[in-house]
Amino acid sequence: MPGSRRDFLTYTSLAVLGAALPATAVQTPGSQNENLPPGAPPAFGTAPPVGPEVTPATIQEAEKLVQVEMTAVDRAQAAGNWRMQMAPLYERRVGPRKLALEPGLAPATLWNPTLPGIVKSEPSAVRFVRNADKHEPVPANENEIAFAPIAQLSRWIESCALTSEQLTEIYLRRIERFDPQLRCVITLTREHALEQARRADAEIAAGHYRGPLHGIPWGAKDLLDTANIPTTYGAEPYKDRIPTANSAVVERLNAAGAVLLAKLSMGALALNDVWFGGQTMNPWLLEEGSSGSSAGPGSAVAAGLVGFAIGSETGGSIVSPSMRCGITGLRPTYGRVARTGAMTLCWSLDKLGPMARSVEDTMLVLNAISGPDAGDAASVPSALAFDAGAGVAGLRVGYFPAWMKESPATDVDRASLEAVKKAGMTPVEVSIPDWPYDSLYLILFAEAAAAFEELTLSHGVDKLKAQVPDAWPNSFRQARFLSAVDFVQADRLRRKVAQEMARVLSDVDLLLVPSLRDEMLVITNFTGHPSLTLRAGFVEVAEARSDWAPDPQHPLPKFSPPRRVPHGITLIGRLFDEGTMAQAGLALENAFGVAGEHPPNF
Repeated sequence: MPGSRRDFLTYTSLAVLGAALPATAVQTPGSQNENLPPGAPPAFGTAPPVGPEVTPATIQEAEKLVQVEMTAVDRAQAAGNWRMQMAPLYERRVGPRKLALEPGLAPATLWNPTLPGIVKSEPSAVRFVRNADKHEPVPANENEIAFAPIAQLSRWIESCALTSEQLTEIYLRRIERFDPQLRCVITLTREHALEQARRADAEIAAGHYRGPLHGIPWGAKDLLDTANIPTTYGAEPYKDRIPTANSAVVERLNAAGAVLLAKLSMGALALNDVWFGGQTMNPWLLEEGSSGSSAGPGSAVAAGLVGFAIGSETGGSIVSPSMRCGITGLRPTYGRVARTGAMTLCWSLDKLGPMARSVEDTMLVLNAISGPDAGDAASVPSALAFDAGAGVAGLRVGYFPAWMKESPATDVDRASLEAVKKAGMTPVEVSIPDWPYDSLYLILFAEAAAAFEELTLSHGVDKLKAQVPDAWPNSFRQARFLSAVDFVQADRLRRKVAQEMARVLSDVDLLLVPSLRDEMLVITNFTGHPSLTLRAGFVEVAEARSDWAPDPQHPLPKFSPPRRVPHGITLIGRLFDEGTMAQAGLALENAFGVAGEHPPNF
């Protein structure tokens, strides 16, 4: 075995070397050190050459990919020893001691959204208070039951006015009726759900009520592992994948007594809304996709097919389908909810969160799934304080004046500022620097390509339905050529952006932003701040909307007259302060008064 870096570079290059050089050129391990005096330090660039030939012209062509420019002398020197200095660094991937990295292995470097010197506010006595029981009678109409929020369903189940089995049967009938239109269910867990529902009813009848999720049917985005139930990632290469253990979130919902009704669709490998079963559609506008990648959760919740769902977000996958489908989506602070047993797209960005039909519902679910797990190195202990009855008078709500005047903001977004005032909160103008925030996406593309390296190099990605330029197969391949230096610089930019967000949120309690404003989607996903997207009104659209880049060969449907669809606004909270954000959201939800309307024909 090698004993120094010089020996290592020599030793590790030999297996590849045999195919690249004549036998007479192969050196034995340690041969380059034989004539060195004792105590000579290891040196870079002393390995035998490996890999394909590299010329100055190779370097010049590669400059175009990373947008740097070298002189002719620079190129000649770089090409001269690339195969001795840089090519051996790929040994982990190309051999001879090729090493596979298991899917659950996270990078050693962890993103910590809490900056040094900023103390995470923890209430001295953590209180979680839901709204009082209004003692509403159970409706005779099954549709009204199906669309009722968890806050109400749980009261009926707790009092035995409605059984979990009855509710589960209602949702099963609705799935059978509506899923052929929506394509939001990948795996229906009928027998599993009925078994869990009967157990919940027996426990509740015996006086063992576990809490507000006990007996509530729910759906899981199909990236959450479920023991002995398929978890497919919405992608053809994983169609037959059946995990043997539950993810941490599934375990916590099982402990809360929730009833797993279905594994819901997701854009393949967590991108957009196309999976191997087709495109998941928006119940409000069946001519367009439901948006992604939490496509199934958005569609199923909006259509009243489940009580709630768990989605995930890396760069907008809870916010976008929640807004388009007119539901409420809560993206928690990075690290609050353990991702053990969930598909990894991007270790430093992925977040799991609830999608439901009311603000209070999202908090009831978040309360059940919060907390660290040993399987997720980025998960941390965190308190969740929430009081549904707390006043919001005096809360300072930051907004960006210029953003409210231009697309994608609408009259609904602008009217929400008036709702802020009517609720007793104070709008405060804020601003951020005009920086190249999209440069942060380099981190996402690099991490995602690393997460699915083997699938890409083995051409497994060729099996995915979506093969357009903006789909994962092309992005994963392109990401091989991103610069490692630029990755580090993007990571430094991330820290700078986090410091700027800390400054902005030192002056206000939360932010109100147009949901799909690109800068804020990018910033807050990379800084780890929580968000709450809720329906604020309705707009008219003359053309179907899409997550995908425009394709002239496949134009989107147009509507005359325009169609009426829900529109949501998004609140951004301080790190680990989902409670304040949700209390403001409750006040706005009441002020808007539009959460109760359902999609036509559902």
